[in-house]
Amino acid sequence: MTAGRSRDRSPGRSRPVASERARVPAPLLKRRLPSGRGAMLQPNVTGDGEARLTPRFWVLVLLTAVATGLLGDLMMLILFSVQHLAFGAPESGNGFTAAVARTGALHRMLPLLIGGVFGGVAWYLLRRLTPGRKSEIDEVLWTGEGRLSLRRSFGTAVISEIVVGLGASIGREAAPKLLGGLAGNLAGEWGRLSPAQQRLLVACGGGAGLACVYNVPLGGALFTAEVLLGSLNLPSILPALACSGLATLTAWLLLPQHATYDSIPAYRLHAALLVWAVLLGPVVGVLAAAYIRLIGWLSHHRVTGAWSMLAMPVAFAVLAGLALKYPQLYGNGKGMAHDAFLGLGSLALLAALSVLKPLVTALVLGVGASGGLFTPVMSSGAVLGGFLGLAWTQLWPGAPIGAYAMIGAAAMIGASMQAPLSALALVLELTHSGFSLMVPMIVATVLATAITRWIDGYSIYSARIGAARAPSPPVPLAVAD
Repeated sequence: MTAGRSRDRSPGRSRPVASERARVPAPLLKRRLPSGRGAMLQPNVTGDGEARLTPRFWVLVLLTAVATGLLGDLMMLILFSVQHLAFGAPESGNGFTAAVARTGALHRMLPLLIGGVFGGVAWYLLRRLTPGRKSEIDEVLWTGEGRLSLRRSFGTAVISEIVVGLGASIGREAAPKLLGGLAGNLAGEWGRLSPAQQRLLVACGGGAGLACVYNVPLGGALFTAEVLLGSLNLPSILPALACSGLATLTAWLLLPQHATYDSIPAYRLHAALLVWAVLLGPVVGVLAAAYIRLIGWLSHHRVTGAWSMLAMPVAFAVLAGLALKYPQLYGNGKGMAHDAFLGLGSLALLAALSVLKPLVTALVLGVGASGGLFTPVMSSGAVLGGFLGLAWTQLWPGAPIGAYAMIGAAAMIGASMQAPLSALALVLELTHSGFSLMVPMIVATVLATAITRWIDGYSIYSARIGAARAPSPPVPLAVAD
């Protein structure tokens, strides 16, 4: 039957239904249901579009997932090994902040100072040896310009995990996200996929990289669809789920199967949380918009060239000095967020961390470091929620502080990433808790995301993309060297 036409099966009548669309590729069963209405009336059951979900594509999705899981294990092995050598921290779990806090002043500062020197020199040499090469998955996906470089991407990922292990205040997820996208690039080139199929595969690999190192397969798939692709229809979400799920399963060879933030209580809903969420949303929305602007400005004006070899050690020294009093500032902020989710910390400590963590992360990025923003932003939202929640309990007691922290984390992630669904799923999967807090989490996250979008519209990912160049037609996402 021709596309766009259907026939009424009523006796003696045969007329076209103008709203019907043909699915490409066609389903196995050709005969329609007795109603005669087309299968394509359901909006999310659309055709594959340019990125055909062919058998070859699905095989490459599986290969990308396995490669991403193994690369995620490699990145975490590097990170945990460096943390253990530098601070005696356990190779996994939530003991990094505690290990840093146990060290003396000189021992605490020395690894980070080494990290500043190493990072400054290593990134300068890498960028000098790979001029013009791309190692930003977001930019490659969204602009269609340039190509991911194998050497630059892998080098950036390894350097990033080393400096995070030494205490740099940036996220650890950027490296596996980048290498997952690189795995999709390699698989797509090898399988001779079309440009549209390659983009979909690169996005699936990027989301799977985040999923496997945090044990968040659903959150990783939603991140792929909502953030990297901007589409939640079946042709996007099916390969995203498959890739994130299999990458997470593969990463279990090294990484634990429990929640990243374990032992978080199942907090109960309280009326105070609902009212507070309505007040929190606008506050987080404004703060997220301001922070995104700061990140964007620093990304454009960040230190480059040989100056980075001087600026990075200075910036890391500033962070080391602040961390003499606040060891929670070391690393991506995982320990800080975990304490907040447990309801730990005084009003003064939570207030200080909510201001210092985003600022030192911006400082590290501004001097040329490459790393993620997901966990630093989430931890900032957690301590901000804990601080404002602790203050709120003076007016309306009864709700646990950890619940306020979880709501604050979800709102800050949603607003900063401009991805509310991903934010909610990630907080639930990261903690294996918070289901009873879903309504206030949704209220705060929707309000915060909408206000940030209304004020500006950028996210922590789009704000970091480099200066625009002359537009060029889309090109295959090939691997370059």
